[in-house]
Amino acid sequence: MQQQRIQANLNLTPTQETENVELDRLLAGYDYELPSELIAQNPVVPRDSSRLLVVNSRRTGTQTAPLHHIFRDLPEILQSGDLLVMNNTRVIAARMYGRKSTGAGIEVLLLEERQDNCWLALVKPGKRFKKGSKLVFEAKCGKNDDSFGSSLTATVIETDEATNGRLLQFDVPERMSLVQLLDVFGEVPLPPYITASEALDEQYQTVYAKNPGAIAAPTAGLHFTPELLEKLRNKGINQAFITLHVGVGTFRPVEVDDVTSHQMHEEWIEVPPTTVEQIRATKAAGGRIIAVGTTAVRALEGAAVSGLEPFCGKTNLFIYPGYQWQVVDGLITNFHLPRSSLLMLVSALIGRQRLLNIYQEAIASQYRFYSFGDAMVILPEGRES
Repeated sequence: MQQQRIQANLNLTPTQETENVELDRLLAGYDYELPSELIAQNPVVPRDSSRLLVVNSRRTGTQTAPLHHIFRDLPEILQSGDLLVMNNTRVIAARMYGRKSTGAGIEVLLLEERQDNCWLALVKPGKRFKKGSKLVFEAKCGKNDDSFGSSLTATVIETDEATNGRLLQFDVPERMSLVQLLDVFGEVPLPPYITASEALDEQYQTVYAKNPGAIAAPTAGLHFTPELLEKLRNKGINQAFITLHVGVGTFRPVEVDDVTSHQMHEEWIEVPPTTVEQIRATKAAGGRIIAVGTTAVRALEGAAVSGLEPFCGKTNLFIYPGYQWQVVDGLITNFHLPRSSLLMLVSALIGRQRLLNIYQEAIASQYRFYSFGDAMVILPEGRES
């Protein structure tokens, strides 16, 4: 096991503590600078060879002391009786390129299905998409099939003010769904900060991806391999699953100066009865609930607003410092963009200034950031009391 201590200065005066509490509410308090070369463009191979920063102690005097590890060390870091809760959503080929009936090129990013083959989508260039506009998409080279032909059409039926997107009604052959055709007409949408990737589509899926519907991967789960999952089970570290179809709510930028007034877009979640039973049994036995990714956090905490119960529906839960935790004890997560709701969620677990200090140490240690980057684990003993 590889490990090396890093230090972060947390020797704050009472005045500085008060200022930090005030900054918790301000968007500017969640900013940091990242060298562009630390934005990971490709995943590491094998998946579990990524680096892992372990936060395993609270503030002690003037220091906190995370440890450097490799992700495959996780069975030695967690405890027997812990429960990992993972998001088994699967990324769909949600980015589509086509043309209007006038011949002008268009780009569409599907967000969610509202009803049968009617999808909410972000479109470019948006101003040209008036109600009634006809869109045409061609099958990717070598992908067309006699059962549906080589082209697909859609009609703009409404504008969505909440997202500035459009509702598109797709003309899909009878007894088929658009999801079944996306591998033919769409592409897996990598985030815009990944500009030079050679990753295969399956490298942007977790090895346990099952339920299609996300427009982005739950990236904390990308580090797991089947072999690592088996080692964890053999150690007595159990696994449970939720589904949160990652959508615009996760990535929509926070645009208000006072973050407490930010409104999260709803995302669809399912917390099944089996997972609720596993969580209750784990807690009753003195075990710990470790969420794999911020999406798993949102699903679990969103389903526990009035006590944890099985849930299937939408959540717009926004977690930021001051949040009172209901279910989650620890968190495995990647390193997130500045000024993002994801950074705020992690700050709610260990403190905003402390998290920013840890990020600075990660930058100094050349950790790789964002979707294809490295990970950190916040153990229950490392979170804020």
